[in-house]
Amino acid sequence: MTTQTLYRSYIIEEYHLTREPYYVPVGDEVELFEAAYKAKIPVLFKGPTGCGKTRFVEYMSYRLGRPLTKVNESSGGGHNLPLVTIACHEDLTASDLVGRYLLEGENTVWIDGPLTRAVKAGGICYLDEIVEARKDTTVLIHPLTDHRRILPVEKRGELLEAADGFLLVLSYNPGYQSALKDLKHSTRQRFVAIEFDYPPRPIEAEIVRHESGADEAVAHQLAKLGEKVRNLKEHGLGEGASTRLLIYAGRLITQGIAPRRACQVAINWAVTDDESVQRSIEEIISSIFE
Repeated sequence: MTTQTLYRSYIIEEYHLTREPYYVPVGDEVELFEAAYKAKIPVLFKGPTGCGKTRFVEYMSYRLGRPLTKVNESSGGGHNLPLVTIACHEDLTASDLVGRYLLEGENTVWIDGPLTRAVKAGGICYLDEIVEARKDTTVLIHPLTDHRRILPVEKRGELLEAADGFLLVLSYNPGYQSALKDLKHSTRQRFVAIEFDYPPRPIEAEIVRHESGADEAVAHQLAKLGEKVRNLKEHGLGEGASTRLLIYAGRLITQGIAPRRACQVAINWAVTDDESVQRSIEEIISSIFE
């Protein structure tokens, strides 16, 4: 279960994991993450859109024994959460992460930001697409990523020690990397990096079958389609079809949409506006779903 809270101009998601998220390991990513967690080493995920990075951190949060029952935010007890996910963007400020003073009636009160809440609760803080955040904001996390494990709260003159269990996890998509949107070396070298990619066809077919409800034959066809579409990256396609899009197509098919039409709207039109590339994808769809 999740609670979404609008905090200034972005959404933070606070996960109350009451059941195990579905995740199929592809390599040794589970063992690597567990080792990093036990050694209190921050982790960086690298991989394309929709390949399972967010699902993996949810799965590991549950696996590491941090599930809680749902807590009502209005009850005042909704801050001690196992996993806080922040979607980074270029307007993300240090105050957005750490907290700020706000007016409440005639009083000024301090409101902890999501990073502060995770530090205090000993949870996992997941900064998604970290390269979208401003560089002066990412510097803020440096003291949390070394032996100090502290968070400076300058506006209050405090140094918060991270509680046991706290782990900082970042992610980004190298496919969108540019000189203007890249991690500083001083930030990158504070993390161990786990690389993600789309799963091999048999595993992806099983994921699509489980997540979409499509039958086994359709799931295998969709996995085959995803593999072939990704091969078009050398022919002008910016990024291939994600596992997420294959699942969307599978869900449409289970709702009675014809397979070719489902693949057209969920995959072809979703990944590109280039008409020549769309025609190539359409040919692949037609060859698989005859």
